[in-house]
Amino acid sequence: MSVAIDTHGLRKRFGSTEVLAGLDLSVPAGSVFALLGPNGAGKTTTINILTTLVKPDAGVARVAGFDVAASPEEVKQRIALTGQSAAVDEVLTGTENLVMMGRLSGLGRQAARDRAAELLERFDLTDAARRRLGTYSGGMRRRLDLALSLVVDVPILFLDEPTTGLDTRSRQELWNVIRSLAEAGTTVFLTTQYLEEADRLADRIAVLDRGRIAAEGTADELKARIGGDVVELRGADGEVLLELPTDGSVHGLRAAIELLDHSPAAAVEGAQVSIRRPSLDDVFLAITAGAEASAPELIESK
Repeated sequence: MSVAIDTHGLRKRFGSTEVLAGLDLSVPAGSVFALLGPNGAGKTTTINILTTLVKPDAGVARVAGFDVAASPEEVKQRIALTGQSAAVDEVLTGTENLVMMGRLSGLGRQAARDRAAELLERFDLTDAARRRLGTYSGGMRRRLDLALSLVVDVPILFLDEPTTGLDTRSRQELWNVIRSLAEAGTTVFLTTQYLEEADRLADRIAVLDRGRIAAEGTADELKARIGGDVVELRGADGEVLLELPTDGSVHGLRAAIELLDHSPAAAVEGAQVSIRRPSLDDVFLAITAGAEASAPELIESK
């Protein structure tokens, strides 16, 4: 399997703050790769380096086979980037935005119009093609922003927190678009703070913490690091009062229930115990907190 993105020992410092401290990544071509991490972990810096916007202090990063520092123009010809905010012109219509981008990208007048019509249909925006961007919803703007990134076909697409600020419906609509791109063979590298997004979209996930990859694997592989089931105590209103990871064994479940039984929260009227499988939220919290996933520990929900 060919590799679309490859980094070794990538480092970046801003002033006295080391943002990346030896980043190693390998992203197979045609896959969806999600980079997770708390605020300030270095997710956006990583994308900025991989898209040639920022130079690394040390290490090597190759995108589509080219060194981002030595051959930035070769890299730029093979990538597209959609940032955290929609880069659209509010005054223009959807068609006008796409045609303008096509012309700036070197397409002829008719080729730009044809490409605009194709992308508007692909992103389900044909009915809004002649409307000014000021009338678009947040989800429509993000779909158009993604379409603008694809005016010229490229093999690798970078998405920096693509669904931030979108409602649930708009987020799911954009997920469908991203899936369709991956199914067509585009390599998608995305950062996100929505763990469900990574769970639903990514073939592989890496958790970035303190400038290094703290864990990497499929969603199922990462969840397996947590151990077995999670015992929850919920109030009558459904709010989670306590959570307790277990190792999945009968002994572990008994120990968890015993701990819950001795907790003051167990005395809450109407409280009920339930068991669920580990989620990426559990993985994220355990890894970024430096917790030992195998050690049962009572976690109080705030």
